[in-house]
Amino acid sequence: MKKVLFVATVVKTHIMEFHIPYLKMFKEMGWETAVAARNDYESPAACVIPYCDMYYDIPFERNPLKLDNLKAYKRLKKVIDEGEYNIIHCHTPVGAMLTRLSAKQARKRGTRVFYTAHGFHFYKGSPTINWLLYYPVEKWLSRYTDVFITINKEDYERAKTFKGGKVYYVPGVGIDLNKFRTTEDLHKEKRNRLCSEFNIPNDAIILLSVGEVNKNKNHRVVIEALGKIKCRTIYYIICGRGPLIEEYKELSKQLNIEEQVILAGYRTDVADFYKAADVFVFPSFREGLPVSVMEAMASGLPVIATRIRGSSDIVKEKVNGILLEPLDVDGFGKAIIEMCDPKKRKQIFDANEAKASEFNLPKILNEYQKIYGEGEKYE
Repeated sequence: MKKVLFVATVVKTHIMEFHIPYLKMFKEMGWETAVAARNDYESPAACVIPYCDMYYDIPFERNPLKLDNLKAYKRLKKVIDEGEYNIIHCHTPVGAMLTRLSAKQARKRGTRVFYTAHGFHFYKGSPTINWLLYYPVEKWLSRYTDVFITINKEDYERAKTFKGGKVYYVPGVGIDLNKFRTTEDLHKEKRNRLCSEFNIPNDAIILLSVGEVNKNKNHRVVIEALGKIKCRTIYYIICGRGPLIEEYKELSKQLNIEEQVILAGYRTDVADFYKAADVFVFPSFREGLPVSVMEAMASGLPVIATRIRGSSDIVKEKVNGILLEPLDVDGFGKAIIEMCDPKKRKQIFDANEAKASEFNLPKILNEYQKIYGEGEKYE
């Protein structure tokens, strides 16, 4: 029986979020599946991975300089050396770095190493320190990579300059369109429920952001824009956890819009938020290819995003959204006002439903299956 190993830094917020359909695909092809990642569940017993035959809890740390990563390397190398895998597919910076170092001997025995880069830390406009630290490491590790998969076009062009294996461009890991698609009746139903839960007026315009509440996600620019607009019928919901929640609550209070800014925390029903909202806002400084933007598009939402790598690949100016510079508070304010027009939103709704079909999970799975086939001859 052929064997595949998926490696990522954490289980709950990476393997479970993105890779279950891929494990299922391999199981249906008759492969033995394994996962190596840190158990990041609050209750370790909750870590149950579907379609996974073997799970290895590896103590990866996101900070590559943490000493625990030396333990992680030793444990992962043992798993790889003893596992005799046909394919190892690694993800996330630390997980991918340690995997490619651990698999050097395994590759000599025929194991093929696949690496999906979910957004290089070095990119146009990134700090010089990122180029000095991350670029040479990634370029060096590419020689231990048989198949390189990138999820945005800038990274694809960059990866083609490395001296590694084949390079592919695949737009993301795929999304289940049926989970996010909506209708007018469903929109009304979910909206009424959301307005009731958060005490939002029925005639309000609801802006939505989904993602960790941290500096990179840059929700501050939207809050500041709302403070300048001074329109009491526009509400902003942020779904996600993170270190800046209290700071944003205080900022909203200072701007006298605390009732309009709703920090909803982590939600398992985020698909309902997409279906209830009017506009999706994605003000990040840096991304690979934002899954939340694709999910919003599947719900037909117009997108106000930043002109960055990844977002620029899928948001086309004045076609399915608006692109702005990350610190353009006035620009965000004008864009929000523009998207208050229901005719404008309806026009973009149709365009985004069509665009979202490019990220349909079965389509992306098919592309990955072809790539796996080129890296490993199926019996």
